[in-house]
Amino acid sequence: MPSDRPIFIVGCPRSGTTLLQLMLHAHPRIAIPPETRFLLPVYEARRGFGDLREPGNRRELARWIVEAKETRFQDLGLDPSGVMAEIAGGPPTVGSALGIVFRAYARRFGRSRWGDKRPSYFRRLDVLMRMFPDAQIVHLIRDGRDCVASLNEMPWFNLDTFHAVSTWAEAVDAGRRAAQRLGRDAYYELRYEGLVSDPHVELRGLCAFLGEDYDPAMAEPHHMAKLAVPAHKKWHARTYGSVDADRVGSWVGRLEPWEVSLCESVIGSRLTANGYELTGAPRASAAILARYLRVTTRRRLGVRKRAAVDLVRRCREPNPVAASLTTPGARRRLTPAASEAR
Repeated sequence: MPSDRPIFIVGCPRSGTTLLQLMLHAHPRIAIPPETRFLLPVYEARRGFGDLREPGNRRELARWIVEAKETRFQDLGLDPSGVMAEIAGGPPTVGSALGIVFRAYARRFGRSRWGDKRPSYFRRLDVLMRMFPDAQIVHLIRDGRDCVASLNEMPWFNLDTFHAVSTWAEAVDAGRRAAQRLGRDAYYELRYEGLVSDPHVELRGLCAFLGEDYDPAMAEPHHMAKLAVPAHKKWHARTYGSVDADRVGSWVGRLEPWEVSLCESVIGSRLTANGYELTGAPRASAAILARYLRVTTRRRLGVRKRAAVDLVRRCREPNPVAASLTTPGARRRLTPAASEAR
């Protein structure tokens, strides 16, 4: 039976997740939209929509998804009234309402399987699995030094190098935990460097994990860029060209010596564990390391606070949150081909 399990792409920002989104969107059965920005906000606000067994409440939830300024529903190219009607007539859970939107996007392209991409989902994998218990998580990992260098150049990244390094470390650590908790049927990792150097091999392994046949069109994702990358995202300009490995290791000319020292001092073991070689840069100064520690401590406290708040909210939910849209029995054991690819 063909799978219709949701697919979520995660990773540190600037690790190549948009490229991977386009590669999967090029598959004849899969549709992955641009970042929508409404999945987590809807989850956080779920109690405010009341008992979703009431059609009127589902309609209000649908209206928020379609009309709220915080969302990017307009980037999906869908008929708002049609989506609202489908949510209002659908199952009474937040996960189902959200899944209906993504399913409609897939239907727009004649696809039967949908997914979503947002790098920062790595922070909320527990939430994704609550809403979509049969989801498959695809984690793309890139050399942390390249991610840091790229983040520092982004117009939307208003933090500093210390936060950029911490973000990469958090993404890798979240992946380690997810691999242990979710298992080989629900969690898959691949490296950006392999993806751009030999996309056919890497994408075959990914398709085996997903239970899909590989399609060579996936290795030419630039054909999808005009359809699935909003024009205002100028930082994704490279997705309009052919896949190449030109940016692999480009951190060498983009990071200051102290930034290289910081990276290799605090995430060096993670880098080597993921196959990246260190330069042997001198250890970062005590002042630099102390500043990094302050940043990571504040960030950890923020994560713990968010988890505590969510735990309280879970006790007061009017409805279950899990989607009920996928085909019973679609969950499967990992195929031998996928096992070899791992």
